[in-house]
Amino acid sequence: QVQLVESGGGLVQAGASLRLACQASGFSVNVNDMHWYRQAPGKQREHVATITKTGNTNYADSVKGRFTISKDGAKRRVFLQMNGLKPEDTAVYYCYFERGSFTLWGQGTQVTVSS
Repeated sequence: QVQLVESGGGLVQAGASLRLACQASGFSVNVNDMHWYRQAPGKQREHVATITKTGNTNYADSVKGRFTISKDGAKRRVFLQMNGLKPEDTAVYYCYFERGSFTLWGQGTQVTVSS
């Protein structure tokens, strides 16, 4: 079964860190680009970070220097290390994968940052 399952969200204070994990099943994270998106209440879903199949990374300007995306191909996991969290980072974070016309979202994990 092809699926993505996120974990690691929670309620933290501003300045804290969290590490999100995305467990992939049914495909390899090493041969596909993998992405993190987030959606805050009342806002559109937005791109946060990407790690390509070759390991290159890119980030939204709002998280550059604070967030780091990585992966463990052997365990089929993708991570998002979030440091220096701000209240504006509060959102549901989703793992995302696409290949051709096939797209797949995880169920999301809630991150709430209090001021």
